[in-house]
Amino acid sequence: MNNKSKILSMILAASMSLSLLAGCSSAGGADASGEAAQSSAGGEDGVFTIAYAPNESTTESADARNGMAADLSEVLGCEVEEIQASDYNAIIEALRTGSADMAYMGSQALALGVERTDLEPIVMKAEDGDPNKAIYHSVLIASSSNDEINSIEDIKGKTMAFVDPDSTSGNLVPTAEIIQAFPDEELNSDMLHTNGDFFEAVSFSGSHQAGLQAVIKGDVDVVPISDQILASEIANGNAAEGDVKVIHESGAIPAEAMVVAEHVDQETRDTLTNFLTSYDNEQYFTDVIKVPGARFIECDMSDYEDIIELNKIINEF
Repeated sequence: MNNKSKILSMILAASMSLSLLAGCSSAGGADASGEAAQSSAGGEDGVFTIAYAPNESTTESADARNGMAADLSEVLGCEVEEIQASDYNAIIEALRTGSADMAYMGSQALALGVERTDLEPIVMKAEDGDPNKAIYHSVLIASSSNDEINSIEDIKGKTMAFVDPDSTSGNLVPTAEIIQAFPDEELNSDMLHTNGDFFEAVSFSGSHQAGLQAVIKGDVDVVPISDQILASEIANGNAAEGDVKVIHESGAIPAEAMVVAEHVDQETRDTLTNFLTSYDNEQYFTDVIKVPGARFIECDMSDYEDIIELNKIINEF
């Protein structure tokens, strides 16, 4: 599916309600009494649109997204709509074309996005709102019943399902970790994503949750997954702790960020940052962000420089 088709698919998934717009063009912050200042909405329909990656797919997460949309609408003074994109590439394209004004994305999607459009990260998630915990890890998992795979050194010749080409913990980081774990193989990204070169068979699951279920069912030997999503799936009863085993954990990865599109003006960016860093709806952080007790903290592009550079290195192979 090409980029144009992906955007069309995302628009249809949002019940044909998106329009190419600039969001709330002059959103004001709260006044001295704490009341949200009203703004004039940009675009013919006056809708500010937030796009999410395809990891937030449950009824509970949809309810929580809509809850934040209602809260933010009061601050911006215009309608706010939250949609789930078909994939990471669709989010980047939506930001580039103006179909979305803000998006929640992982650091590799951000690294790819900066190559196509002038997006800006404004806040990132942090466990307990602690800047030192604004990180997560990519873990490789296998079925607990698979006695042949107990470490990253055991995965050669097995079947692998990465998450998405633009996923940080589901593709970029595990690709780099596997290359580093097998220095004598002289691996590159293409080899790791071609059937028979390193893995017996390799594919993309489309989501962390789908990859987890594929391992549990025995459809694939190994998958990468965000350690926070894995913990959330177990906590929510979608997997049992004994179903899988972690065979490798990556180094720290900067947490997902809310980014704004190039067309969003500075006043609106400041209002969004103030709103998000003070937002404390626990249902939203539990069901959408997947980290109970998490909060947003302010960030900027410097927090993602290492991932941006890693993305360039991997894609040079």
